[in-house]
Amino acid sequence: MKPTCMLTVLFLIIFTIGIAQECSDFYPFEEGTSFQITSYSRKGKTAAVTDYTITETSASSATVKSTLKDDKGEVLSDGEFVIHCKNNGVSMDVKSLLNPQLFDQFKDFKTDISGTDIIIPNDLSVGMALPDATMNMAVDMGGISMKMDVSLTDRKVIGEESVTTPAGTFDCYIISYTSNIKMGMNRTGTAKQWFAKGVGMVKQEDYNKKGKITSSSELTKFSR
Repeated sequence: MKPTCMLTVLFLIIFTIGIAQECSDFYPFEEGTSFQITSYSRKGKTAAVTDYTITETSASSATVKSTLKDDKGEVLSDGEFVIHCKNNGVSMDVKSLLNPQLFDQFKDFKTDISGTDIIIPNDLSVGMALPDATMNMAVDMGGISMKMDVSLTDRKVIGEESVTTPAGTFDCYIISYTSNIKMGMNRTGTAKQWFAKGVGMVKQEDYNKKGKITSSSELTKFSR
């Protein structure tokens, strides 16, 4: 998977999770809630489909199962991660930055993951600056080491917009950020994400340095 497409899937996992209504205005928190994100190439062709289901909840966290499929519907991998209520919003465990396919690739090797959480507050408003986030992963492949560093900087709310996807029409806040992936070489780009209250992320677009779309994604199913 190309680094740009990989980053899209990584952060789709982060931003489409259901979190407790008690701690977040933007996400549902009911066991059995399911939703689907479809990712597209820069030419608009389906690249991957990820299905999510909330399998367990508590007063302060939610466990989410994800299933990643290719464009032909073949299951590539399954994963599971936990998200926490924190500081009048949600805090995403740094491991949720990784898509299930990456864990599947390195399941036989020792991995060390560190970084800072992604924060989505309840009181989003246009002009608000949001905290940066990072992820650092080291893989020991029997004497051969591999490192991947991901950073999200300059996160901010830049506007409001109504967005229509196959899952419906939603009133959204738009969050933009700069992304950098270092895995042998540096790759820098920008992204925009559209968030709706009670639903989560409904759309994302990734751009290269010239401002051209390199990949995109949208909410294609949502069910409680």
